[in-house]
Amino acid sequence: MKATILSGLMVLAMPALAFSKDKCADAMDQATMNECANVAFKKSDSQLNELYKKIETRLSDNTDTKKLLAQAQRAWIKFRDAECDFQRSASAGGSVMPMIISMCMDGMTQSRIKDLQNYLNCKEGDMSCPVPSAN
Repeated sequence: MKATILSGLMVLAMPALAFSKDKCADAMDQATMNECANVAFKKSDSQLNELYKKIETRLSDNTDTKKLLAQAQRAWIKFRDAECDFQRSASAGGSVMPMIISMCMDGMTQSRIKDLQNYLNCKEGDMSCPVPSAN
């Protein structure tokens, strides 16, 4: 039963994968470019969420630091959203606006991904790093 469900989900996911690989490379219309930028952002957002969960796991024994992580992430999201609102202001109401927003969100998310990856790769004893090493 699980194999059937998994196979069904794979079949449903195939058009999205094909869309992102084939159409995005040769996107010529704004609607496709908007969708491709959104697909890229969603992929980055998923990667960010995975890294965040890994850090939460490493901080499971330190409730105070885990709360600070959540606070920092909420503040970062507010900043990201405000920055992307600012960046899209020149295209407000235009057909390019969704692409500008998605590209901004993706770029900001990629930057945050690098930050979280750095936290996960701290050397043992690095006092400037709030995340314990993996041991």
